[in-house]
Amino acid sequence: MQTLAQLRSGELKGIKQLTLSENLTSFPEEIFELAESLEILDLSNNLLSSLPEDIHKLSKLRIAFFSNNRFTHLPSFKGCDTLTMLGFKANQIETFDEEILPHSINWLILTDNRLTYLPRSIGKLTKLQKFPLAGNQLTTLPAEMASCRNLELLRLSANCLETIPSWLLSLPKLSWLAFSGNPCSSARQYPLEEIAYEALEVKERLGAGASGEIFKAYSSRHAHDTALKIFKGSITSDGYAHDEMNACMSVGEHPNLIKVLAKLAGEERLGLLLEYIPEVYRNLGFPPDFESCTRDTFTKETSFSIETVYAVAKAIASASAHLHSRGVMHGDLYAHNILINDKDHCYLGDFGAASFYEPHRKEFERIEVRAFGCLIEDMLSLCPAKEGDIYERLDQLKEQCMNENVEERPLFSEMGL
Repeated sequence: MQTLAQLRSGELKGIKQLTLSENLTSFPEEIFELAESLEILDLSNNLLSSLPEDIHKLSKLRIAFFSNNRFTHLPSFKGCDTLTMLGFKANQIETFDEEILPHSINWLILTDNRLTYLPRSIGKLTKLQKFPLAGNQLTTLPAEMASCRNLELLRLSANCLETIPSWLLSLPKLSWLAFSGNPCSSARQYPLEEIAYEALEVKERLGAGASGEIFKAYSSRHAHDTALKIFKGSITSDGYAHDEMNACMSVGEHPNLIKVLAKLAGEERLGLLLEYIPEVYRNLGFPPDFESCTRDTFTKETSFSIETVYAVAKAIASASAHLHSRGVMHGDLYAHNILINDKDHCYLGDFGAASFYEPHRKEFERIEVRAFGCLIEDMLSLCPAKEGDIYERLDQLKEQCMNENVEERPLFSEMGL
């Protein structure tokens, strides 16, 4: 992070990335002096409510963040023809005018605002791949969005949608969809044992995510260590934390899903007691970055044997078939949400983007099938041996799962792994 003093002194001349967070109430004009080099601008966590009309003078700007500010309308970025990623998370945006965004954008973040509509011109963003919209007040989506045929990840949770439009379910590349916390997604719960927080011996923190923190815990009711997830109760990029909790409580038991043991009693804390996963398990991959956009990332050293790829594919297909038989869409089927050990046993975790739907609606399952195809494609790309019966079988399955004609994709129960 840099400072306003550094910017004004001229010492930042030639930099490609600028981050300023100093309770700014207006856009520092000195930023335009960086126009020949600046590619990434982050003015999040300030007090901004407007931007200059000539923002397009930043002719090399690729990525811009203005999260946690005071914008009530989305500013115009006309002429910013190199802009690919734009973020306005956690503002107060109510209005979104037509024709204000360059067609170059592939990642648009509008989570946690006050939008009641999207402009029809959103359909002209044909390069759009990733569109988090959770936590607004949308009642419908413009039909013109059917032209966003490269859209792969869409977060609609915590809005006011009465229905999911049919055109959305036939988008050829849509793979990661979340729509919990809307009238069109009615949460269901299965009976679950309750346990008082005071009855637990809470130990060290194991980790934290967007929706809460996980601690190691001991319960006298259970003969082994457990994990306690305490939810923040706030909205995340995927939706409401309590919707994640409801999904976890509803999935039942499966050898490749983390077992839910109990929920915290009372209203003071929102939390679940989970099966403890030993440290020998590790994440299969890492979340997408600026460059990969919707696809997971892996270390340079990562490689997978064909046996590991097959074991993961078989386990995740089985777990996914189990979920969809209950009308639960995971919504975030990614390598970074899979834990694996050296014996190739794995768990599918993180239900923050999960949504409920009527089980007979197979079009929702086929969206998730494409995400599964992406997972296989990513793993096969890191498999040194690209031959043999198993490789050919998985490669063919990947092609079937990623078929742009959604209706021709197999269901998880039909994959025969």
